[in-house]
Order: sequence, then structure tokens, then C-alpha cells
Amino acid sequence: KEDSLAFRAPKIQLRSRQHNTKDPSLLRGVVKKSIKMMLLKCSSALLAIAIVSSVEADTTTPFGKNYFGKKFEPAFEDIGEILRQSDLRRARLAEEAKDPSTRRRLDPADEEFFDDFIAHNDTQTCTADAHAVPFDQQVRGVCLGGWQVLEPWITPSLFYQFLGEDQDTAALDTYTFCKVLGPEEGNKQLRRHWESWVTEDIVRQLAEDDHVNSFRLPVGDWSFNPYGPYVGCTDGSLEYIDQLLDWAWKYNVTVLMDIHTMKDSQNGFDNSGKASALKWTSAFSKWPEGETATFLHWPIRTAEWLGTFNFSTFSYPQINQANIDHALTAITNLVDRYKEHPAVLGLEPINEPWEFTPIDVLKKFYWDGYLIMKRAAPLWKFVMHDSFRFDVNVWGGFMDGCPDRALDTHIYQAWKPPSSRYSFYGDACAWKAGIAAMEEHFGPVIVGEWSLATDNCAMWLNGFNDNVPGYPMLPCKSIPCSPPYMGTDQPGTPLDQGQPYLGPYGTGVSGPSWGYCPVGRDWMKEHKKNVTEGTDWEHAPPEAPPGRDGTDEVMTNLARKKILAFSGSGHGFYFWNFRTDVEEPAWSYMLASERGWIPKGSFESDHIRSACSQEDQGEFLCVARRSPGNEEQVRGACEWALGTMGEDTSVVKDLQGDALYDEADIVYNQYWQENYIKGATCDFGGTAYLQYNSDAASDDEFVDDWVEPDEVDQDNVSKENAMIGIACGVVLGGFLGFFIAMRSSVSFNVRVRKSMPRSLQNSQVFTSRNSLLGSESMPMLLDESDMNTMQRVA
Repeated sequence: KEDSLAFRAPKIQLRSRQHNTKDPSLLRGVVKKSIKMMLLKCSSALLAIAIVSSVEADTTTPFGKNYFGKKFEPAFEDIGEILRQSDLRRARLAEEAKDPSTRRRLDPADEEFFDDFIAHNDTQTCTADAHAVPFDQQVRGVCLGGWQVLEPWITPSLFYQFLGEDQDTAALDTYTFCKVLGPEEGNKQLRRHWESWVTEDIVRQLAEDDHVNSFRLPVGDWSFNPYGPYVGCTDGSLEYIDQLLDWAWKYNVTVLMDIHTMKDSQNGFDNSGKASALKWTSAFSKWPEGETATFLHWPIRTAEWLGTFNFSTFSYPQINQANIDHALTAITNLVDRYKEHPAVLGLEPINEPWEFTPIDVLKKFYWDGYLIMKRAAPLWKFVMHDSFRFDVNVWGGFMDGCPDRALDTHIYQAWKPPSSRYSFYGDACAWKAGIAAMEEHFGPVIVGEWSLATDNCAMWLNGFNDNVPGYPMLPCKSIPCSPPYMGTDQPGTPLDQGQPYLGPYGTGVSGPSWGYCPVGRDWMKEHKKNVTEGTDWEHAPPEAPPGRDGTDEVMTNLARKKILAFSGSGHGFYFWNFRTDVEEPAWSYMLASERGWIPKGSFESDHIRSACSQEDQGEFLCVARRSPGNEEQVRGACEWALGTMGEDTSVVKDLQGDALYDEADIVYNQYWQENYIKGATCDFGGTAYLQYNSDAASDDEFVDDWVEPDEVDQDNVSKENAMIGIACGVVLGGFLGFFIAMRSSVSFNVRVRKSMPRSLQNSQVFTSRNSLLGSESMPMLLDESDMNTMQRVA
């Protein structure tokens, strides 16, 4: 770790004075230094060769176990090339130091020299980046959520034991799980969970069958800097992480280490380790049948990692530097433990810091974490979450010139208002522009979390026995709750099917009832007149009737558009999640892949390449949603759009009813068409949706035009065609039955003939052998005059 310039000095002196024989002592000193440098290089080469040989020989590694005989391949083909590149880097750094424009930054307090670049602390930027480890491979990954950091909605079987409990015995997250159960019982249950939630067979399936090339692994900060109730409760977590990394290396999958939690919570979500804040209100819930366990979370959610948040000023009066230092210590310990592991792709130092996090404090934390990582693990990537502020004005230029950094953004549609499939399609494709802009102004972008969910129905998605006020926006489908993934030894399982919805109760409703769990809604096949609006789906039952389920088509098309947007413009993605306890294919990569929604093979297909062709070619109109009571919202959105476009906002001031909606159609579509390429969506606060502007949308069912005919379910016929078929069948069956009865039933034949005129009753049509309406066995019909005639003849 000596200064790079010191390595170059002997050679520079030797070249400048090699013909100067008048000073033998100087020459001897230069030669000595040169010999020392060569010996150092030879030693380094021998050490590198020994390391590579030891890995080839499948010997014990620094982790206490081998890597299954898999050869670790260095960045260059041979050691000589490594040394040559090292010389080139040092020479470049020396030239950088000589540059007058950089000479002012040579203060060690402002500069830090690395093998591949120079870090400038005063500007939080870098120079002299050699691009030694270019970010030239997209990640096609999944998140291993719910394993090291508990989230009740992902693994509800682990939390059924807390149904019916109160504030002293109920757990809502990892923090309260360890606090309520204690270190011994908590650790016992966690080890059973760690053993069964992520297995080698699952890793193999994801790598070989689903062609995943990277995992994003959420880990707790407590595993690397223990504190509070996690002490003892999470013992052994590192050994399971070690095992997962070894499996990943065995199956050629990289791992992004994601520190998902922070002390005192960075966002207030349960996925931060501790849902914050939480207030039990059981003492005030005595009606109608005595005290009931209730709690309050969402209306008072806060994040206390950086200190106590002031809700009046929306700021932190004082920053808790101790918590920041605690996080930096966790980063240091994680990097030190895994810096040599070949499966590790890099580090994400914090997950989803909430949107009120002071951006300067967050950037300083990112900068410090980046330097810690680079000092010990120079080949790792450094991935930073955007703090729910995916804005080039916030991130453009940050850490400019620094190698191996990327921005992580999370893109979900589960919290969007219900709308047509076109709106969800358009929203997915619109992200191409935003990601491309961030790639231009910042650098590599990874979509670190996304799913196929278009509703908020997944049980406990917004917290254990809780929900965000107003969600879900539509009734949810229910299915039998899954058996426990870890076996029936787990307390609280199997779920009691004889129990209704149990407490404790949050501000919203979500939970099992009578053995059934709420899950995502089905997408309906649309009626002819409503295919562009989605109203059939919004007003239909949550579970599609037989023959009307269009979920496979919608999810397949939506997945293709998202894959194109996230991979076509950015550096790839991680799907959230790899699997779920309750069957939720929109949230489970393994189930979505099994159902064919996400391709198992290559993404280099025409289906994906042309997935957004209709959106890109402007085949949609952005129009106002005609909903009762939304006129003020529509008017406000129009005024905003007109003002943004520099036009007169008074044109909508006095408009009402259809006149307002018609004008909104024009304003919305004009704004969207002009700004779609910049990433604008057709939403306008939930008052707009995309309408397909093509005659191609006249069929009952909608399948995108690039879906092959053999991919369409032949049984999925339109309602009109079905009714015509039924009517034709009834008519044809009636005629056939009539002919058969006329030939075989004497009584039916006679009754029919008696209803006819007298002149036709005894026609050969009804009494001959070859007739369709009778046979020779049918009797003649005689009236009273015929009987008299026969008597006279007799």
C-alpha cells in the first residue's frame, strides 16, 4: 500500500542519469532501488501464482471450505499482464499528479490514491479512472428477500404464531420477533427458517433453469455489528450467508450484498428490521366486546436512523452520527469478511432510505462507504439506492468519474390506482426514457426491485395485520393458505381453518380468515366496448369466471415490456422476490417463470425487442377518467399541465361536466405526447388513463399484436360469438329433435298434423316411408264426415 509514485521514482531516475558515471554512489543507489522493486514484483507474482494454484488444487480457502474445485479466473490472462497493467496505472497516476490542474488537490486530506483512480474528498468525485473493471454485463437477477431480514408478507408461516396476541406477545418484524421470543427460542426458529427458505436446490434451479445470473441478498446490519434484541437471536446468520455465497459460486451466480436494515430504521418499514413508529392503542379499544389489541403505524410512520424527525419542519434538527458510525462499522466488517470471496459482485450500503433523508448527509454516507469498500475490495461494485428520488437533478454528477458505482431504483405498479392494461403497459414502457436519462447524467442504473403485481392485495404486503389507509383499492381474491414451508414443527402452523380474522388489528385490514389468504386479483378478458378502459376488470369479481381469465396474457405482455425498459435502457434488474410463501406469481420469480410470464431462456427475442413498439409509435391517447366527484382533480391537473406547457390555464376554469372532460382529453394527450419521451406517464393524479387509438382493438379479447397465434388460448372466444354459437346450437338441435319425433312418435306426429289445415293432415310427407316428417306407420287422420262415408260404404 505504498504511494504509487514511489514505485516509479527509481526507473525515472535511472533513465535520466544512466549515462552519468561520475557519481557511482548515485548509480548504485538507483540500481539497488530498481532491484528491490523487481524483487517485490517477483514476490507478488509468486504469491499470485500460489493463490491461483491453491484454488485449482481445491485446497482450503480463507472461508474454511473449498469452492468445489472451480477455478478462479483473474481479470487478465496471466500474471505478466497484471503487472503490466499495474505499471500503466501507476504511470497514469503519476502524470495526473504532475498536472497543474490537479496539483492543488495533493493534500492527503483531500486525496486518496487507489490502483485505478484518485478519489477527491472535497468534491466527492474521482479522476484517472482506468475502467479496469467495466460494468459491461447486465444483471438478470432476483432478490432473496425474507431470508435474513424477515418480512411477514413474504413468509407468513413464520408469523401465524402471533395471531390473536397483544402488544407484549405479538411480533411485526425482525426486531419484535427477537424481542418477544427471546434469543434462545428466536434463534431456534430462525435457524429452521434459514435452513428451509433458501436451499441449494433453489439456487441451482434459479441459475440453471431460470437463467438468473445474480442474487441481491438483503442482510441485517446486526449480522455485522450486533445490537439490541438481535444479539443471540441471530447467531449463526453469517454461516448461512457463507454457505449461500459458496452455492452461488458453484452455480456461477454473483451476489450483491445489500445491507437492508439500519439501527432505528431508515424508512419506518418492517423491511428495515423495525417498523417505526408503532403505537399500541389497545387501552382505547374497549368497544364493542372489551379490550381489543390494536395498534397505529402508518399515520405516524417515521425513520429514526438519522435522529428524531420533526414533522413540523420535515427535517432532522440533529443528526445521529453514532448511528451513521454504527452503519459504517457494519460496512467495514462485511467487506473485511467477504472481500476475497469470488461470488460477491459488490455492496449496497443501505436499502430504501426514506424520501425525507437529508440528501447531503446521505451522499456523505455513500461516499464514506464507497471508500471503505474500495480500500479492501477494489473489484466490487457499489450500488446506491436513490432514496425514492430518481431525479437527474439530485444524482447527476454525484461521484462523477468514480469507477464501479451504480444507482438503484425500485419500480412498482402495485400501489398505482386501478386502471386498464394499457395504462400499466404505457407506464412500464415510459421508464425507458427516465432510465436512459439517468444513465447519461449519472451512470449505470439498476432496477433493484420490481414485480408484476398490479394491485395491493398480497396478504400483509403493507405490514402484519395492517394496511396503508385506502388499500387495497379493489376487492381481493382469496385462496387456501399454503402449508408451512419449514414443516409443521413451526408454532402457529398449520393455520387454524376454524378461526376468523384475528388481531392484533392495525389501521387497515389484511390477514387470513377461515384458512384463506388474500392474494392478487385476476385480470379479466375485456368486453368489446371496454377493452381500452379496463372497466370490466375494475367492476368484475376478483376471481375470473371460467373462460374469462386473461391474467396469463396481461402478465406475459407486461413482463416483456418491463424487461425491455429495465434492460434495454439500463444495466439490468433484480426481481422482488425469488419466491413467496403464499402462492403469489406476480411477486414470485420462480412461479412467474413456471407459468411462462417471464422467459426462462434468452431475452434476445423479437417479443421483447418490440414489446414497447405500440407505445413508442404513439398508438395511444391519454384521456381523462370520467369518475363521479373527480372534476376538481381533473381541473387542477389540467391547470398544472397547461401551466407547464406555458399555455393559458383559464380555459378550464369555468368548464364543468362533459365540457371539462373533453377539454381534459385534449390537454392530457398533448402534454403526454410531448413529454412521453422524457419519461412522463399518463396518470395525472389518477385522473387519466391510456386509450388504444386503433381499429385493432375491436376484438373482445386483447392480445398484443406481436403475440403468436399459437400462444393464444383457442378456447377464449368472445361473448358475442359464444351467444351466436349457443343460439345456432339451440335452433339446429330443435330442428333435429322435431324431425326425429315426427318419425318415431305417433302421438307427437298426430298432434302436429291435427294443428295443420285439413288438406295437409294426410299428406304423404307425413305417412310415406322416405319422408323426414313421418313414416308409413303413421295413421291416417279421419274426421266425422270421413267416418260417415266409411259407414255408408260398409
